[in-house]
Amino acid sequence: MRQMKQLGHSQGRHSRSSIERRTIGRTNVSFGLMYSGFNGEDVLIGDGTVVDLSEGGVGIRGNCPVQVGTELTLFLYLPNEEDPLFILEATVAWSVGSLFGVALKELSLPEGDRMRVFLHTQSVGQA
Repeated sequence: MRQMKQLGHSQGRHSRSSIERRTIGRTNVSFGLMYSGFNGEDVLIGDGTVVDLSEGGVGIRGNCPVQVGTELTLFLYLPNEEDPLFILEATVAWSVGSLFGVALKELSLPEGDRMRVFLHTQSVGQA
């Protein structure tokens, strides 16, 4: 009986790794972005900071709240680059206060190449 109580108590607890849903590791970064979308009633336009990045997603601290499922367009102002990285389609996967994460849909070939080069230079610099 005592053993069953212990099992029941631990079933509600999850380690961070057991609830991690990301399939691609993210790189910690900090640079500006602008985002826009339509939440069903209003057009939203916000800006903020990219806090982590991968080929599959972006972690953002923004100034305009978003809801899970909202489709966004992103302009990432990569350091040392004149033109922003343009991401036409991204979907808000989670949102807590001013922090949210987006899953990226397919990037154009040039934009995907720019992101891969940027991520590679970041990982080399952090090694």
